Amino acid sequence: MNILILGSGGREHALCHFIAKSKKVNKIYCIPGNAGTNDLASNVNIDLNNFHKIKQFIINNKVNIVVVGPEKPLVDGIVNYLSSF
Repeated sequence: MNILILGSGGREHALCHFIAKSKKVNKIYCIPGNAGTNDLASNVNIDLNNFHKIKQFIINNKVNIVVVGPEKPLVDGIVNYLSSF
């Protein structure tokens, strides 16, 4: 299973740390991630406000689950946007 974690703070690092322990996970990506997540996952430099590029990344990398850490993308509608495809 491929997982994408959105965000760059301590919350996202903690999520990444625990998700990485699962034997069901093949690959973890973090957008944009931080130094701590870089040790556990592949950080990807995409702006969190660019929903279109995030969607393309999800499709191109066969991401199965998206975990949204920060509130701003949630308030801006990323769940509805990603649910539409």
